[in-house]
Amino acid sequence: MRQPWNVFVYLYHTSNTGIQYLLLKRRDDGIWQGAAGGGEDGETIYDAASREMFEETGVSGLKLFKLDTMSYLEKILFTDYEKWSNDVLVVPMYYFAAEYSGDIKISEEHIKYDWLNYDEAMEKLNWHDNKTALWELNKRIKSR
Repeated sequence: MRQPWNVFVYLYHTSNTGIQYLLLKRRDDGIWQGAAGGGEDGETIYDAASREMFEETGVSGLKLFKLDTMSYLEKILFTDYEKWSNDVLVVPMYYFAAEYSGDIKISEEHIKYDWLNYDEAMEKLNWHDNKTALWELNKRIKSR
């Protein structure tokens, strides 16, 4: 059963033009975002983030780091919400990132992907929490 929490993963790399972030364009609503999805039975948030990253980008084996950014979504936005306890009203979103510079193989959930600089990525992102997580990641990378 799907767990009442979500994960979100940004992949990034440094090129000769600077830091670039991977965004995926969803097939169902055309929204740009990182790899994202819900946890499955028995998974930790790290396991789910690794699985979603692999399922949506074809990338595996990376050491993910958790960002401090968190957000919450209304449970009714999820298809399995009726199976969850009545005590669950909001679903937490946990954000992760990893450095990666290889090939990407997107899933059927997406119609395309792009590596974008920070300003381009911020322009394409739709949701404020996704933008906050990208802002945090960008600050962390630049402060190293």
